[in-house]
Amino acid sequence: MSAASTASQTAHQPDLIPVETARTLAGLLAERARRSPHAPAYRWFDREAGHWHELTWHDVVREAGRWQAALAREGLAPGERVAIMCRNRPEWMLFDMAAQALGLVVVPLYADDRPDSAAWILQDADARLLLIEEKVQWARLSACAGRLGGLRRIVTLEPVPSDDPRLRWIGRWLGEAEGPFTPADVDPHALATIVYTSGTTGRPKGVMLSHHNILWNAAASLAAVPAYPDDLFLSFLPLSHTFERTVGYYLPIMAGSCVAYARSIRELAEDLAAVRPTVLVTVPRIFERVRRRLEEQLSARTAVARQLFHAAAAVGWRHFLHEQHRLGWSPGLLPWPVLQALVAAKVLERLGGRLRAAICGGAPLPPELGRLFIGLGVPILQGYGLTEHSPVISVNRAEDNVPESVGEPLPGVEARIGPRNELLVRSPAVMLGYWRRPEATRQMIDPDGWLHTGDQARIERDHIYITGRLKDIIVLATGEKVPPADMEMAILEDPLFEQVMVVGEGRPYLVAVCVLDRRHWRELAKGLGLDAEAPAGLETTDAEQAALERIARRLQGFPGYAQVRRAVLTLDPWTVEDGLLTPTLKLRRERVEERLRAVIESRYAGH
Repeated sequence: MSAASTASQTAHQPDLIPVETARTLAGLLAERARRSPHAPAYRWFDREAGHWHELTWHDVVREAGRWQAALAREGLAPGERVAIMCRNRPEWMLFDMAAQALGLVVVPLYADDRPDSAAWILQDADARLLLIEEKVQWARLSACAGRLGGLRRIVTLEPVPSDDPRLRWIGRWLGEAEGPFTPADVDPHALATIVYTSGTTGRPKGVMLSHHNILWNAAASLAAVPAYPDDLFLSFLPLSHTFERTVGYYLPIMAGSCVAYARSIRELAEDLAAVRPTVLVTVPRIFERVRRRLEEQLSARTAVARQLFHAAAAVGWRHFLHEQHRLGWSPGLLPWPVLQALVAAKVLERLGGRLRAAICGGAPLPPELGRLFIGLGVPILQGYGLTEHSPVISVNRAEDNVPESVGEPLPGVEARIGPRNELLVRSPAVMLGYWRRPEATRQMIDPDGWLHTGDQARIERDHIYITGRLKDIIVLATGEKVPPADMEMAILEDPLFEQVMVVGEGRPYLVAVCVLDRRHWRELAKGLGLDAEAPAGLETTDAEQAALERIARRLQGFPGYAQVRRAVLTLDPWTVEDGLLTPTLKLRRERVEERLRAVIESRYAGH
């Protein structure tokens, strides 16, 4: 056997670091560097040089040692909080590991979070030091200067003109700092991080997670979906979100896999082609964007090309069910090899061509979307979790993948259905509690240690199916209860609708607030004889009626009282920047309703 063949086989063998060996998050990195010093650890794109750089695990601990030495000069005591407000990049990881090595508590903030939200979190956590990227962030934060008095030091990754004595550019702050990366002897069950929930309603709560919480969750996740030293992750979800942080950051260290940092969501398609990842940690919204792009391109192709595409998805889905032993063989599967080569392989090539697992979470995966991409050969494994559970609770396995479900609980996670069909879970990954919120903690974790997820579910053949959300139920004036999230997911299966929010609490009927896809709106407007470029066209009775007819077709399976009678139409998407989406792309329902209150009220005029 050749040396190259031996190396290849070795790379496919797991090299997992046990939780007991790592003990802490910093201990995990130290052990990985000891085991695989010369293996690739991280890649990132240098815009100035125009090419990708790579760090080995030895490089990482050498740099982390410098960061640890610089951070130690600040004189912070173990347990004090330090915050980071950066996009995914090597400095995020280096700062986090240096802080963990000193026993500090890391508070991640979203890089594009609103200044008032970031200032509130910094104040609530009583953070002493903050790492930011750029002058734009500081300019925005400066507007909330009165609430940043607790910060002793602000480190910036680019020079920021300011007379604030607390500011230090990273080059000056690191300076000639040198020293070994030396994890402190920290209790594995001590607080490692405070992660503030997205805050779709009200102020966010700080979720307290220990080193052991996160390490246990990463190990259990690897037991369900293995990763190997030759795997390459592409990191594009915010590291400030626990899903990406545990599964896309700590888990690869535990497995010895390499992580490449994407440049941006806007450049994701290019990065997929350049990096060619084997594992993606993603959310349904990414597949929705890919689907829309495919639809746009297909619209310009011949009818035969469109038929081939849809045939490939349909036959591929039956092939998937056959491979999963849920459908017998039939002659209808015979065209699959040809359709796979002509269509499916080209779709996979857009994702880099090497993808073996796409772990999808953060929001429900619409069934139609899952069937389309799985039918085209994309290995989507839907999972489910909560920040309060570090975060993964369940995930589908490659050999038993039921995309309509969120999979089986991780090994060691107990799950049961409680009152009102609420999903309850218990495991070593359950949070320590909410920061300075003992009453909220008691409401979330009962005396027997069960975490109350707030999600309604059923469990069949060990698979968990999320059926609704306790707090997101709309109660109509008639007393009938409707699940808006389920309805929104059904409506979004129509490509006319890009974003949807159903409202009607305490009202006699439901109203759908819809952001329309511009291309499909132009086609609809043309058919109605409306000017697609004139916003007033969206307000016409004809436009609303046409939208309502399409919505009704998608809601045929819902009860009669769960029907939408009026619609608000717009072409302006809801974004993170305008505060209507959380950084993980969840809808801030209260803010959308407040922003559009007048037009929504007009749909109830006379009732």
